[in-house]
Amino acid sequence: MTGLVRIEREGALAHVVLARPQALNALDLPMVAALRQALATVRDDDGVRAVLLRAEGNYFMAGGDIGFMRDAVAGDVASRRAGIRRLIDDAHAAIRAVVTMNKPVVAAVQGGAAGYGVSLVAACDFALATDSGSWSMAYTNLGVTPDGGATWFLPRLVGMRRARELVLLSDRFSADDALRLDLVNRLVPAAQLLEESRALALRLAGGPTGAYANAKRLLAASFEQPLDAHLEAEAASFFAMSERADFVEGVNAFAARRKPEFTGL
Repeated sequence: MTGLVRIEREGALAHVVLARPQALNALDLPMVAALRQALATVRDDDGVRAVLLRAEGNYFMAGGDIGFMRDAVAGDVASRRAGIRRLIDDAHAAIRAVVTMNKPVVAAVQGGAAGYGVSLVAACDFALATDSGSWSMAYTNLGVTPDGGATWFLPRLVGMRRARELVLLSDRFSADDALRLDLVNRLVPAAQLLEESRALALRLAGGPTGAYANAKRLLAASFEQPLDAHLEAEAASFFAMSERADFVEGVNAFAARRKPEFTGL
């Protein structure tokens, strides 16, 4: 693991920290490779029951590193394609790791996000952001199209018409706009971002991990199958969860009017 993205453990909670603040945590080849590795590591660690994705510095992520892009366009087309292919392959693997995790992922977004940073936030299960900052899709300002699943996530989160506006115009928008568009769950003052996002992530780390995982899969599949098939999937999931210890604990705790103590089992 490089120092560009680090993992910090807090019991069942894993912090994945973007640590290239001098470049606004933008992605060059080493940075995106480190992000891919860190997210795969926490995804595959059964001791991790929730993930908090956060960043050092004053800005969550400024998308692709413009220095890398400038070097890419200075070369011939073949070498440009090879470098960009490596960047996108790792960037997309990181998104897949977030979406396929059997555990919730919370993004703590300070100062806003741009380009791939927006895609990464959109992929997370929850997002808290500072109440001031600058956001932008940015891609068409560079003459390219989005990556990181942006054109998949945005129509689902903000609706097709707003997604077209964000992507095609690539104008800057505010934190209030990000909340209004449902890109984030809530806004908090910058001084409280870590405290509140950590509290949410710790709550999830103490929850019914298996139920969270199956609920994530059901929600993701809901756009892809008819109602009857989805009802069958819900039934199968409910049956599977009802055989687990967390279901027994949840029922007994509810009946006893006490807080459940889930173990993820």
